[in-house]
Amino acid sequence: MLMQTHEARLDALRKEMARKGLDGFVIPISDEHMSEYVGAYAQRLAWLTGFGGSAGTAVVLTEKAAIFVDGRYTLQVRDQVDGNLWEYQSVPETSPAKWLGENAGEGAVIGYDAWLHSKGWAQGVQSALKAKGAKLKAVEANPVDAVWEDRPEPSAAPALVHEDSFAGRSSAEKRAEIAEWLKRDKLDAAVIAALDSIAWLLNIRGSDIDHTPVALSYVLAHADGTAELFIAPEKATPELTAHLGNAVKLRDAADFVPELQALKGKRVAADPANCVAGIFTALEAGGAEVVEAQDPCVLPKAVKNAVELDGHRAAQARDGAAVTRFLHWLSIEGPKGTVTEMSAAEKLHQLRREAGDLRDLSFDTISGSGPNGAIVHYRVSEETNRTLEPGSVYLCDSGGQYPDGTTDITRTVWIGLGEPGEEVKDRFTRVLRGHIALAMQTFPAGTIGSQLDTIARQFLWEAGIDYAHGTGHGVGSFLAVHEGPQRIAKPRGGQTGGEQELLAGMILSNEPGYYKTGEYGIRVENLVAVQAQEIGGMEGEWLGFETLTLAPIDRRLIDVEALTEREKSWWDSYNARVWNVVSPQLEGEVKAWLEAQCAPL
Repeated sequence: MLMQTHEARLDALRKEMARKGLDGFVIPISDEHMSEYVGAYAQRLAWLTGFGGSAGTAVVLTEKAAIFVDGRYTLQVRDQVDGNLWEYQSVPETSPAKWLGENAGEGAVIGYDAWLHSKGWAQGVQSALKAKGAKLKAVEANPVDAVWEDRPEPSAAPALVHEDSFAGRSSAEKRAEIAEWLKRDKLDAAVIAALDSIAWLLNIRGSDIDHTPVALSYVLAHADGTAELFIAPEKATPELTAHLGNAVKLRDAADFVPELQALKGKRVAADPANCVAGIFTALEAGGAEVVEAQDPCVLPKAVKNAVELDGHRAAQARDGAAVTRFLHWLSIEGPKGTVTEMSAAEKLHQLRREAGDLRDLSFDTISGSGPNGAIVHYRVSEETNRTLEPGSVYLCDSGGQYPDGTTDITRTVWIGLGEPGEEVKDRFTRVLRGHIALAMQTFPAGTIGSQLDTIARQFLWEAGIDYAHGTGHGVGSFLAVHEGPQRIAKPRGGQTGGEQELLAGMILSNEPGYYKTGEYGIRVENLVAVQAQEIGGMEGEWLGFETLTLAPIDRRLIDVEALTEREKSWWDSYNARVWNVVSPQLEGEVKAWLEAQCAPL
């Protein structure tokens, strides 16, 4: 009989830990590639605790257990995880390492899966445990897997060819660029473990992880421009083999660790940000000289070429039409009091499918009505599903995966025919003004994202309010909806050093927000592309943003009197673009509705 309660699962894990001689065990949301979103087979934290967010860690000791989440999930974790079984811990105020240092017993043995954690994480926890005479131990087999009776198998779906007509560059060109870097740094090979880097480098895609079109695999890239792709044999089709050609050798995924252990005397690059501790252990055990370096695919993948940017604009045009149809439908159906968060999300998904070429959503739609909208990364379920009540605020954050681009858009909508209250309009207008300020900002080459973050927060800060998430994340090209190294956010740990400068061709989100716990959430999000700017009399190189997302923003929520003339001008210009691009795809009532939404303020 399967264990149905989370209490029974926790009890079973503790018994398995005892069998393995462990006094504790750490369970992250992670896979062997340090992916943000993971396949069903790797959803150990969700199975054990019930937590459905995309970032979090649990620590289980023999007598107590804790779950660690950041500010995005403070409310969600309390809704989904039993507080009688788990202590709620907030990151970065604390961390699993700090908590273990305070709560592990003298001489305790704390287990971890070296294929789910970074080398730096392991070193940090070991250091925290040292004072207690406790130690961190890598397990041979994950004890969660031993008690998870109905654990899904990893996906066996085939890897797919991503045509050069979408990629803009051939895999051979990309591998040659990596090879030049390896030779320049006197390296023999690089381990490529991040799934989106592998997809980008080889121009392949897949369906092994929900919402991110990647194939479970590893790559070893060599200084002569060749590469080895380690992948389950059933995933390698004749089409894939023909696409990869003679310079990319197909290897069984089971050969990956033995191959790492066979690189004795070779200088091998590995990125500690996405190569798990197990990779470093295998390389070091085999006698390779390991050089820690950033994944060489990360930066060229982030800087989109002209073909990728044109493809993204085309995807945004189709996506914008789907979102516009949804907003029109919502304007009619919402005030009736019959639409729910789940039915709204499904309607939007249906309209995206009808727009053409949709391969997947880019993440689970955040469809939050009233107080649920205040949960930053809310995920609707049967238990939490609310009706969109007339006279309330509705937040919808969604996106699509198309072969020519990845989209991500948030619109906040007033449900009902009456007027929003003064506070709601004030908060929405402050968020909108921050969004506009960032969209219009120009900046010198060399600028990093944390230098721009305050621009989006300034009007909220004037009122003594803020939001607990970044302002902008990178976005891939038919790849991960959250992509590094570019970001617009407060400095990590108060330090700006080491941040990636923004470069022309990078795509980011522009998404300030405001969340009133228990009442409503507001966010306005468009994607933007960094592009070169021409400014009269400018000195040096200057950059700015091209707004890519095209869909109307709810004008009923704006305090027009609070906008400056420059802000009104941006609004009118933006809506003129929305009309020009989206309206040719519409007809009838929807087109007439869009025309009214795009009228000048």
